[in-house]
Amino acid sequence: MDSFSLKGKTAIVTGSSRGIGRAIAVAYARAGARVVVTSRKVDACAAVVEQLRGEGLEAMAIACNISRKDEITALVDQTEKAWGPVDVLVCNAAVNPYYGPMSGISDEAFTKVLDVNIKSNLWLINRVAPGMAEKGKGSVVIISSIAGLTGSRVLGAYGISKAADISLARSLALEWGKQGIRTNCIAPGLIKTDFAKALWDNPETLAGALKSSPLNMIGEPEDIAGAALLLGSDAGRFITGTTIVIDGGATIGGE
Repeated sequence: MDSFSLKGKTAIVTGSSRGIGRAIAVAYARAGARVVVTSRKVDACAAVVEQLRGEGLEAMAIACNISRKDEITALVDQTEKAWGPVDVLVCNAAVNPYYGPMSGISDEAFTKVLDVNIKSNLWLINRVAPGMAEKGKGSVVIISSIAGLTGSRVLGAYGISKAADISLARSLALEWGKQGIRTNCIAPGLIKTDFAKALWDNPETLAGALKSSPLNMIGEPEDIAGAALLLGSDAGRFITGTTIVIDGGATIGGE
């Protein structure tokens, strides 16, 4: 039996119309999962679903703004009505409305980062975990960031939210572990996505990132999908409460 198989499993991947979320949704569908592709814009989700169905895979699109609790409830309700309890949840959707020093961030922007990147994840997990517990098995994967492991002069609020996600995963791994639910984080480094475009599209910033990279490269969304498949499948059945760093070695230091 293929321990990486997700055949017969139902997965929700938030923020999966593009970037890292899309790469994970594609990987999960190709591993046999029934995948819910979700983001705020249903048309963008439908394009991913069309691609997957074109490959003969199971997927459906559901619009959801994760900052709204009623939409999170509706997302899971629709999923369960179509395919039953969720087996794998990937909390990937996030925001970063501010780029600059913490001394300049508005209260509104700071609150938005914390609400969407932390509280919404807890809402989602608390909604799906009881169904997982009833089955005695489930996996939650939170997409954090190396910004949660290091300091930053320009990504402070985002880093705080991602550090909190790492702590959230540890606590929920303890809270739900006896019910068979594993909770883990992935901390990507600089990945070539629209979300991180301000970092890799700036020649000066990109040069700095490449200088600190032992591999002299930045990542692609597909570089994150393999770890997400590991954590979502039985191949990762003994992994919980941890954070897998995927950054090309950027955070290991050295000269």
